[in-house]
Amino acid sequence: MPLVHIDLIEGRSPEQLKALVKDVTDAIVKDTGAPAEHIHIVLNEMAKEHYSVAGVLASDKA
Repeated sequence: MPLVHIDLIEGRSPEQLKALVKDVTDAIVKDTGAPAEHIHIVLNEMAKEHYSVAGVLASDKA
């Protein structure tokens, strides 16, 4: 059972998230042969205030 965790900053539309999980599922099916119904995906959305690169919060970037 493939289990995929995807961490991303919040702000994407439900349509974008649906497209993301479909594309990831399709890629795993293609590359591993695992049945789609066995592929689990967990989306972890975080606030911009909870993510930083090089000591700068994403919320502080323009």
